[in-house]
Formats: sequence, structure tokens, C-alpha cells
Amino acid sequence: MALTPIVELGVSEAYEILTNRFGVTDLPPLESIENEDWGRDYLLSRFLLLSRPALAAAGLSIEPAAGE
Repeated sequence: MALTPIVELGVSEAYEILTNRFGVTDLPPLESIENEDWGRDYLLSRFLLLSRPALAAAGLSIEPAAGE
């Protein structure tokens, strides 16, 4: 199974994964960050705090897909 690079996630998708899959509770409300330039970068940076095995178990990768 190919892993999805986190850079391919949209804001709402990243938010949902962080909160529902990984239990992150200290994020600002989605409505306050989804239309902000920094919102997506902030959410993606939170994935960097998670272990790579945990990300892989969720079907995610920090690295871009091969050939990109």
C-alpha cells in the first residue's frame, strides 16, 4: 500500500486526521485556520511531531511521493 505524503492533504483533511486519528486537542478551531495562509503549514508541521511508524500506520508519509 502506497503512503500518502502529508503535503497532499488539504486543511480540513489534515485537521480531521490530527484530531480524530491522533487525538491532537490543542489545535485552533478549524474555522479560524482553514482560510489562513499559515493554517495548512501549521497543521502539516504538527505531523512532524508524530513518529514515522504512527504516520505509516495511518497511511501517511512525510516524504513526497517518488518522482516528485
